[in-house]
Amino acid sequence: MWSRLVPGPLVRFFARPYVAGHSIGDAFDCAASAWSLARLRSTLDLLGEDVTEPDQVKANLRTYRQVIDRAAEDGRFEPGVRPTVSVKPSAFTTGQLDDSVEPVRSLAEHAHRRGVGLTVDMEDRRWTDLTLELATDLYRRGFDVGTVLQTRLNRTEKDLEAIPAGMRIRLVIGIYPEPAEVATTDKGVMKDRMLESAATLLERGARVEFATHDDGVLERFARELAPRAPDRCEVQMLLGVPRADMQHRLQEGYFGVPVPVRLYVPFAIGWRDATAYLRRRMAESPSMMWLVLRNLASRRRRRRALPIPSAPALEGPDGTSR
Repeated sequence: MWSRLVPGPLVRFFARPYVAGHSIGDAFDCAASAWSLARLRSTLDLLGEDVTEPDQVKANLRTYRQVIDRAAEDGRFEPGVRPTVSVKPSAFTTGQLDDSVEPVRSLAEHAHRRGVGLTVDMEDRRWTDLTLELATDLYRRGFDVGTVLQTRLNRTEKDLEAIPAGMRIRLVIGIYPEPAEVATTDKGVMKDRMLESAATLLERGARVEFATHDDGVLERFARELAPRAPDRCEVQMLLGVPRADMQHRLQEGYFGVPVPVRLYVPFAIGWRDATAYLRRRMAESPSMMWLVLRNLASRRRRRRALPIPSAPALEGPDGTSR
């Protein structure tokens, strides 16, 4: 995979706009700025999946509990707009997939006690069954838990049938490379499936979190689908991808009805996980390095006009900013 050939320092340079920082405080400062300046909501994600040591599992659990507590207590957010928290099951096991179930359940219980929404993120196809079963079970038990469906997977049309009314579903095309026998490689098909899946979920009474940066697809979602159930629709975008104009149009109802926008705000405790995250993004989009360079240049020209300040730089092992 070509992205593995890019030197780590260069990856870290590109990562700056896309990662909120190297601490819980950085992540919440970024989320608070997004809300106060542009009324953008947030979901926070600790970058730390695919762990190899038991101590990493313990550290991830400890950090996520702190994130949930901070989401419940940070006075910059009203209860209705508190950041939600996204977790990946692979962050809580060093071996068997099932080992992640109890840690995720414990976080769901903690989030429920603190009044914070939780999303169980989707990973590659190995995790699909476990993630869907775990998340839907937690939702049926009364927890504010959502999950993710990837429209590149051929199985997703069938998986829609398992989603109960009222549950939050983030719809994405997915970034994990999958073999042709289980997934399409046609981006156009993936995007068409997003709209079809959103329509099906709304008909079933689910809440749709529509996650894409494609302006044409977003406009169709906002014009054709959101008016059917405006209280159950939301658009989600990645931190660092400049879409201020589209975000404003969605929120102001330019396409028919106002649609809330939420930022996916990843943060890392160290360089390893931030680097791995951006490598996946680069593998998904080979043009990403050019786009990042262009975005960084435009960021300098438009800094005063942007609704969200740049994410703080991560620190290197020696404590200096990089």
